[in-house]
Amino acid sequence: MPQATATLAPPAPAEGARPRTGSAFAPLLRTVKEQGLLERRTGWYARGITANLLGLAAVITGMTLIGGSWWVLLLAPLLAIASARTAFFGHDAGHAQITGDRRGSRLIQLLHANLLLGMSQEWWNDKHNRHHANPNHVDKDPDVAAEILVFTQKQAGGRTGFRGRLTRHQAWLFFPLTTLEGIALKVYGFRAVFSKEAGARQSRREHAVEGLLLLAHVVGYATLLLTVLPLGHAVVFALIHQMLLGLHLGMSFAPNHKGMEMPDGQSGERWGHLHRQVLTSRNVRGGPVTDWFLGGLNYQIEHHLFPSMPRPHLRLAQPLVRAHCRSLGVSYTETGLIDSYRQALTHMHEVGEPLRADA
Repeated sequence: MPQATATLAPPAPAEGARPRTGSAFAPLLRTVKEQGLLERRTGWYARGITANLLGLAAVITGMTLIGGSWWVLLLAPLLAIASARTAFFGHDAGHAQITGDRRGSRLIQLLHANLLLGMSQEWWNDKHNRHHANPNHVDKDPDVAAEILVFTQKQAGGRTGFRGRLTRHQAWLFFPLTTLEGIALKVYGFRAVFSKEAGARQSRREHAVEGLLLLAHVVGYATLLLTVLPLGHAVVFALIHQMLLGLHLGMSFAPNHKGMEMPDGQSGERWGHLHRQVLTSRNVRGGPVTDWFLGGLNYQIEHHLFPSMPRPHLRLAQPLVRAHCRSLGVSYTETGLIDSYRQALTHMHEVGEPLRADA
């Protein structure tokens, strides 16, 4: 492959960071660029997006043809799978993996996130970029903030009432709760876009476009269901679709960081980019089926080191990253899919232990 033209510099080390750990990433970055792994794969994405849009169209056509029969519910899982692919393409566009053109990336993400999923791309980008900057950081990563679920025993301390009961049993409740993730993403996005504080990072026109596309999603989704299905069928179909979408996304996100290192203010400041990303992330072994099911997020270490790397190149970069980590004596965590869930749920179970002991 020709030398990559894209550039990707690691975030600047935090003040007081050790130069040795901060420079550990530079040789790996140079090797990856020399092998062309940061070059865009526009054709690969064009084929994937086209196939997914055709899949969505096929499901909608099937819903129209089957109409009032309860057999139409068999299409809800297929729509959930296609919706998850849509989310993965939106995620990749947000990282500029598909195209280096900012306007093009925004257009692709608006189509997939706002219009097709009803999720705010600006809200997601802000939250997700903060996660990538400080993954699993107790104070800086919004993905491990203490909300419904908690991820440290310090966060669990003092939780009483309903939240306390949730925390005591959160490992058992994790996957049932993920069935609400698809709806939650919509709620958070709508709240961010239509709140009084919204629009600070966007122009007025960009903000208006995003809001209109969110409304178009709701109107289009409701119109589709209520036009081609009886009311009862439509309600059940929507519940199955949204719950399975949430579960699918939860199963894709769960293995990535839960149960891995969780730096705080002190340890986080000492780590450079490579240590910060590798020590907090977990890869999932598997072949093409795993890559497809998890949307490439099974290469979480490589994705965090090189966020703009196209999805099909992550598996090619993995041997380079693994060997580099081995040469530095940096722990590189990789496990099977089932074991990744076991590790994540075990960590969440241990977090709730003090509350169970006091119950």
